Amino acid sequence: MGSREAAVSLRAAKIFAACILSGCTSSTLGPSSNSTPSQDKTHTSGIANADKMPGSQANSIDAYKREVARRIAAVNANKVYLENPQALLRAVIVVRYVVAADGRLLNADIQRSNHDKFAENTALASLYNSSPFPKPASHLLRGGRFEAYETLLFNDDGRFQIRSVALPQSGE
Repeated sequence: MGSREAAVSLRAAKIFAACILSGCTSSTLGPSSNSTPSQDKTHTSGIANADKMPGSQANSIDAYKREVARRIAAVNANKVYLENPQALLRAVIVVRYVVAADGRLLNADIQRSNHDKFAENTALASLYNSSPFPKPASHLLRGGRFEAYETLLFNDDGRFQIRSVALPQSGE
């Protein structure tokens, strides 16, 4: 393959990835159609620490997602890539998560994946390890809970960035 064809293929891959990411970062609230009963169990880690978490200053869904993303990145710093993600990613994992009014993570499940089990497990473990989160503002809650989707971008080395706070991919 010549350099021109390689450049066109790389550009096509970037456009495809951008299309996937733009469709996957929806903040639409609603029930998951892909969860299983075992994934819907309420996760109770962080209950004792939930009372110590401050309230969020976020006034919008996107602002709260960024607070959650920064918390996940801080708690899992050794798993987070600090530079621009590579141009072609190892995995793009979309997770649906539910946070209680007190900041506890109630549930997280995979919504979209390329079936990379390592990346899926890392994504879910990173969310659960980071709970509790800042308490969401009451106007962001539905039925006493905050529900959102987040995309994790994995490099070949297994480290990730969280789309809400990620740097642009290399070559963008």
